[in-house]
Amino acid sequence: MKDSTLALHYGYEKDKEKTMQVPIYMSSAYEYQDTDHAARLFNLQEEGNIYTRIGNPTTRVFEKRIAALENGIDALATASGMSAIFYSIANLVKNGDNVIISNKLYGGSITLSTQTLKQFGIKAKYFDIKNPEMLEELIDENTKAILFESIANPALNVADFEIISEIANKRGIITICDNTIATPYSLKPINLGIDIVVHSASKYLSGNGTVIGGCIIESKSAKEKLKGDRYPQFNKPDDSYHGLIYNEKFDNPFIARSRLALLRDYGAVISPFNSWLLILGLETLHLRIERHSYNALEIAKFLSSHKKVKKVSYPFLNNDENYNLAKKYLKYGSGILSFELSSYEEAKNFVKKLKIFKLVTNIADTKSIVTHPASTTHQQLNKEELKNAGISEGLIRLSVGIEDVEDLIKDLDEALNS
Repeated sequence: MKDSTLALHYGYEKDKEKTMQVPIYMSSAYEYQDTDHAARLFNLQEEGNIYTRIGNPTTRVFEKRIAALENGIDALATASGMSAIFYSIANLVKNGDNVIISNKLYGGSITLSTQTLKQFGIKAKYFDIKNPEMLEELIDENTKAILFESIANPALNVADFEIISEIANKRGIITICDNTIATPYSLKPINLGIDIVVHSASKYLSGNGTVIGGCIIESKSAKEKLKGDRYPQFNKPDDSYHGLIYNEKFDNPFIARSRLALLRDYGAVISPFNSWLLILGLETLHLRIERHSYNALEIAKFLSSHKKVKKVSYPFLNNDENYNLAKKYLKYGSGILSFELSSYEEAKNFVKKLKIFKLVTNIADTKSIVTHPASTTHQQLNKEELKNAGISEGLIRLSVGIEDVEDLIKDLDEALNS
């Protein structure tokens, strides 16, 4: 089936009521047939519902659907995009290990690596997304993961998947790609050799700013890497499950351990209602991405010709430094673009004059959004980290919605000229 059909039908087996829409199973717990049935479920001898902290029927439909769209073998929904990223890393590391992270990332992901992971004894190393060949010299015996974004937020750099996956596969390192901005309609990282995909599902997967959620998708290829000596937690008995070995028990060991150990213990569980909203969002994702991308390209062209704009970053602009990589890997450019004004004061005045674009720290809404990253999403970064992330005081990020593009261009033009 094509993606647009999968997004509407995959993973839902109708119950006796035969509802066309997936039901919302708002229940924290589920009745067992008898004590033997309960024991089999808890001992992982039989699939079924135990407690919504581990799994839920509504959420399971979303997980199956996003896994199918990303060409993965399974998925886990989480309470937020940040919990999805944290679980993906925590599933692989122990005290003394390190992860290699792109220097062009969402601010929250950078703070996770510099602050929280550090508290757990996990070191973060950084590679230049424009020079992925440097991964070769950064990898050592304690490296457990390489994390990057398919399209960087807000710098809009496009990752060179071919180089990253080749180096990681040669060294047996798990790759984690945040595909939030590109979405599976533009790019499927798993098809390009990536092991694990994560999303902030709050963004394009939802599409209308109503949901906080995240997800992790596992590729078929991940299991072979997890058999290596780098990842003993997947190949040695888990005492909490009476000696279960994830790589022996499951075809999806990464998701299985994320669910049965991390979700169990850390508990960043998505609400069934939020999962249901994400199911609705997936149904129109392909239509929205086309419109977002069309509008963003038209706006990028307009801004490129404006005398007050120093620089515009959008992958499908002919003169953009990422144009060749975008043409190689992407179907759509997304609705995210950034541009630079001469100073913070000019950026502040520009934002104040906008009427349709709203000042919000979010992206991928159907409604258009403007953000000043240096004072909001990346405020916790120091000057060097901001520079490495490609963020100046005059940088503006636009999340272009699906309004009429002529209205959006008029709004931007009036704000720039006022």
